[in-house]
Amino acid sequence: MIGIAIIEDDVEYRKTLAAFFDKSEGIYCSGDFTLCQEAVKAFEADKPQVVLMDIELPGISGVDGTAIIKQKWPEIEVIMLTIHEDNDSVFDSLKNGASGYLTKNIPPEELLSFIKEVLAGGAPMSMQIARKIVESFHHTPPDEALTLRENEILNKLREGKSYQTIANDFYISKSTVKFHIKNIYRKLQVTNKTQLALKLHHLNI
Repeated sequence: MIGIAIIEDDVEYRKTLAAFFDKSEGIYCSGDFTLCQEAVKAFEADKPQVVLMDIELPGISGVDGTAIIKQKWPEIEVIMLTIHEDNDSVFDSLKNGASGYLTKNIPPEELLSFIKEVLAGGAPMSMQIARKIVESFHHTPPDEALTLRENEILNKLREGKSYQTIANDFYISKSTVKFHIKNIYRKLQVTNKTQLALKLHHLNI
């Protein structure tokens, strides 16, 4: 069974998702929370495999909450829930360790499919996020350089190419494209570790 926790301050939306997961095969809602602080405390006793995290939360934001969860439990997959996928908060969440992001208007069935994809090693990246990553790496080169293939995939994503198109262009599988994207995210997070440590210290985490 896949345990999913939801951190979202829109009560109706949160409860709707929780009820959907509890009725789905092989998955259940391990907890739903309004605040990151509540969730982190609960995770000490009942740790989920996946966290769905709203970006805009009262108290500790979803961006900082992602950093806290990933520091304490690196194995938890955090997926951001957002209204606008191209904003800076999404990018900052990815730097803090989020595995991906989804817009809130996605149907629950697609959300469930994506959760399973993330657990299998997948990760989404839009054209806008790819551009932000390229800009970030130009300003602050990652400790671990991108491979030639990772750079090629990043540039294709910047052009708006789909995963399947990229796979066809390079004669690789779609799953291999997702694997490379996951590595790009990991390297983005490594680059952010110094800034992240300073911020967590400020939050007394």
